[in-house]
Amino acid sequence: MLQRKTVSALLLVILSAATVCMAQMFEGSPTPEEMRLGTPEDNGSTELAEVWNDFLHYTKIGRLDLAKGYAQAILQSNPDPVKLMDLSKENPAGYEILLRVVDSAPDAELVVLSKQIIGIIEQGRFARRAEPKNIVEEIRRLGSTERGWTMAVKRLQNAGEYAIPYMLDAMADPSRKKEFPRILLALPHIGKDAIRPLAAALQTENVAVKAEIIKALGQIGYPQSLAYLKYIIENDDSLELRTIATNSIGQIDPKALEIPAAYLFYRLAEQYYYHTESLAPAESADATLRSSVASTLRSTSFGNIWFWDSAGQQLLREEVDRSYFYELMAMRACEWALLADPGFGRAIGLWLAAFFKAQSTGIEMPDYFGAGHADALVYATTAGPEYLHQALARAVRDNDAYVAFGAVEALAVTAGEKSLLYRVGTTQPLIKALSFNSRAVRYSAAIAIAEAGPTEKFPESRYVVRNLAEALVSGLQQDADDADIWDVDLADTYALRSARAMLKVAQSRNSVIDISAAQHILINAINDNRPEIRILVGRILAYLNSPDAQRAVAVMALNSQNSLDVRIAAFESLATSAKLHANMLAEQIIDSIYTLIGSGETDPELRSAAAAAYGALNLPSRKVKDLILDQAKN
Repeated sequence: MLQRKTVSALLLVILSAATVCMAQMFEGSPTPEEMRLGTPEDNGSTELAEVWNDFLHYTKIGRLDLAKGYAQAILQSNPDPVKLMDLSKENPAGYEILLRVVDSAPDAELVVLSKQIIGIIEQGRFARRAEPKNIVEEIRRLGSTERGWTMAVKRLQNAGEYAIPYMLDAMADPSRKKEFPRILLALPHIGKDAIRPLAAALQTENVAVKAEIIKALGQIGYPQSLAYLKYIIENDDSLELRTIATNSIGQIDPKALEIPAAYLFYRLAEQYYYHTESLAPAESADATLRSSVASTLRSTSFGNIWFWDSAGQQLLREEVDRSYFYELMAMRACEWALLADPGFGRAIGLWLAAFFKAQSTGIEMPDYFGAGHADALVYATTAGPEYLHQALARAVRDNDAYVAFGAVEALAVTAGEKSLLYRVGTTQPLIKALSFNSRAVRYSAAIAIAEAGPTEKFPESRYVVRNLAEALVSGLQQDADDADIWDVDLADTYALRSARAMLKVAQSRNSVIDISAAQHILINAINDNRPEIRILVGRILAYLNSPDAQRAVAVMALNSQNSLDVRIAAFESLATSAKLHANMLAEQIIDSIYTLIGSGETDPELRSAAAAAYGALNLPSRKVKDLILDQAKN
């Protein structure tokens, strides 16, 4: 066994080695004195700069305990993102240390703190690029010298989509006509990030500005503009604008001229739905960031959705969480598809899927949805089976449990037999859902089909019974596919829904869904710890033409450990079984029922239920005679 001194010595060696490694990692980084150069002079900035530099210094020399303390101090001070960003720009070598911490991960807690600091810096970077005063100044500089125009364009490119509203305002301002040509020349240089606000601004009533937007979209040259340009060709009253839009499409993809706008919007919506990288919102992370840092920041950043304010004739911007940015844009593209062609039904199915997918993030819907905006399930149940099957087919193909679950639940509410077994192409989405990898989806699909009461046989009917039986007894057993959402409440909900669906099938004597295949599980369930399940199971077993089923119901009725409600319900089920299938009980069980009826200690309500079941068994008259004589007085 190692002695305490030996352990202490080893720990000292390890700590020294770690310090050396950290120092080597940041070799060539500035000294504390060098890092303090360029510190702002105002008190607030000076204090932040000192803590910032101390954090970098102790990180560099490997004193991670102290570094973490200073990192926490930075975060707890709620620093101005722009000031912190300025500090990082004044000291690029120090900022490189911060990035290396995330890359090398010398300490898990320090990595988390460093990422949070980087996130604040990136907030500052975004705030600076979107600062209206700077953008307006650069737009005015476009009208200066050639060199001034070049510098202004570079800065407006950095501002990206944030520059577009101010550029359009300047173009629409009659007092700035002299600047118009220079702004027009700059507009296409803003690049891909300008497309979303420019596309929204196509609703402007200013024909001259609209013409230039159309031209700029063609010059920028990205396919995401095609649908909006084709919409102009199909719907605008102006021959001039339609001609310009035709020319712009020709610059991007001439083949799109032969494709309807509705389909182009639908194609764009699918690209958003599947997170096509070229449609990503403007990156919050600087291009110099390590991929590990950038991906972390992207997961918590936002995207902009642009709207046109027809009253104010101006662009409006709505920040939305990046987690559902693509889905919200997919919904908007679907809405445009329906504007272009109200009969383009595929856009409805995709819109529903996108809405469900947006809801799956668990984030509250954006403000522009408005107060009282219905959730996806309301729209889904209103939409009808055809569009729900489209959404379900997509979800099954994509292995998307949340969308599949929403579609199946809506189908369960709205669809009958014919519409439940609807085909999308060569597949039946709801049948496919019976073997989905999420049990919630499987169970919902089975319940929906069972409650619809199908009358035409289909090969997968055995999966319906299998899923219903599994839902009845699944409880809290582990299932890796949905362990994160499965709990006792959900298990109870599915058990009850499944039992009720099986009872409906049994009562209707459905020949397509053979509940008897689940007899073994049903019999075991008479001992379930949920009274309502036991009662429902007894009622289901009453419809099975089987001695074992009838015996199980009788045993449940006779079991004194069961509550009075359960026993009375079981005797009622036994009476139903006897009426349907006659007596299939062993003599011993009949004698037990006889004894219960004849006992003066039996609860009157229980005795009445037992007597009704006894009578329904239609036993030989000898038994009835004995019962009468046993109660007679001498």
